[in-house]
Amino acid sequence: MSELLGVAVLGAGHMGADHVRRLDRVVSGARVAAVADPDAERAKEAVGGIDGVAVHTEAEAALDAPGVEAVLIASPGEAHEDALVAAFARGLPVLCEKPMVPDAAGALRVVEAEARLGRRLAQIGFMRRYDAEYRQLKSLLDGGRLGRPLMLHCVHRNVSSPPHFTSAMLINSSVSHEIDAARWLFGQELSAVTVLRPRPSAGAPDGLLDPQFVLFETEGGAVVDVEVFVNCGFGYEVRCEAVCESGSARIGRAHTMVVTAAGGAREEVPQDYLVRFADAYDRQVQSWVDATRRGRVTGPGAWDGYAAAAVAEAGVRALETGARTPVELAPRPALHDPA
Repeated sequence: MSELLGVAVLGAGHMGADHVRRLDRVVSGARVAAVADPDAERAKEAVGGIDGVAVHTEAEAALDAPGVEAVLIASPGEAHEDALVAAFARGLPVLCEKPMVPDAAGALRVVEAEARLGRRLAQIGFMRRYDAEYRQLKSLLDGGRLGRPLMLHCVHRNVSSPPHFTSAMLINSSVSHEIDAARWLFGQELSAVTVLRPRPSAGAPDGLLDPQFVLFETEGGAVVDVEVFVNCGFGYEVRCEAVCESGSARIGRAHTMVVTAAGGAREEVPQDYLVRFADAYDRQVQSWVDATRRGRVTGPGAWDGYAAAAVAEAGVRALETGARTPVELAPRPALHDPA
């Protein structure tokens, strides 16, 4: 491996461009070796001012570019399966943004493809596992001082949704982060989903069921609820509270600045996820680079990506039917058994 890990970034949109910036200016031990995006001008703009970057419109061309030793996938979710399989075929370690693959069947194919290699290559971008507050909460729960976890109350709010957003995407895009966070925090799979639909907000586009109240049951008997509201209008808010047998712990407010002036106080609210979770994204990518340079793969893996897709799929069925919907998971391959 070269002195600086050569990374191919697939996708040069909002997320991909931010990862290009992060690899070039924030993360140590890596460099952007190639970028691929169907929009060549967008790709060129993302790497403007960075020397020695190969720009392509096809993902596989970027994977084969000189100096590429690892891949960061930030393209739309529909393109992830092909990109992951292509990276596996070349033996390239991958950091793939969520969703790993939007549908459970495709996600399971990725799990099986990696299992056939006999080793891990994929880390999935559930960056909340790298957020300082979430890590503190995980440590507290694992330590057992509060007793067994009983409930997790979550809030996920966005200023507004993009034009293409659908009612199903509130679950399989927005709530996918809470799905992974709940599985990770409690160390349990989610076994069933119920979705309640209050009347849509006047701020929601016509036809969009926003907000929603999503209720998960875990295999260990705990309950997780998520208020998801993607057109709240005022800011980006992510909070959660774990309620245990002997106490509770709440996170999600420490990133807020309160300004007091002129006889009053004003609390600033982040406007998007790249602001609220900037440190988590930086820590996630740095951790991935460090592990890759050591020949290791850490963090959430392909099974976590599959489990999130399967739970989200059950959630969408629950949204459509109004009924409690069980989650069906395939048998877990030996490669993906927990350590």
